Amino acid sequence: MNTQLLSAKLEKFGIFVLTFFFSVMAFAQTGTNPDLNVDVTTTKTTTTEEWFTNPIYWVIGALLLIILIAVVARGNRRADV
Repeated sequence: MNTQLLSAKLEKFGIFVLTFFFSVMAFAQTGTNPDLNVDVTTTKTTTTEEWFTNPIYWVIGALLLIILIAVVARGNRRADV
């Protein structure tokens, strides 16, 4: 038997074994979950809004960035008269 042929068959067998192993692992994950009774109580106190969560600041920041990029891209284009 040729060494390349043996190597190709071993590679195919290895891929088959890995595929079989991963499919068994995937089917093992699809079992039914036991019935869990979990009671969660939360108390909400006060909330403070951070400045960066307000969309107005994002809009103003984007406008300033666009204006800054436009000014820098314009450069020193002076018309020579």
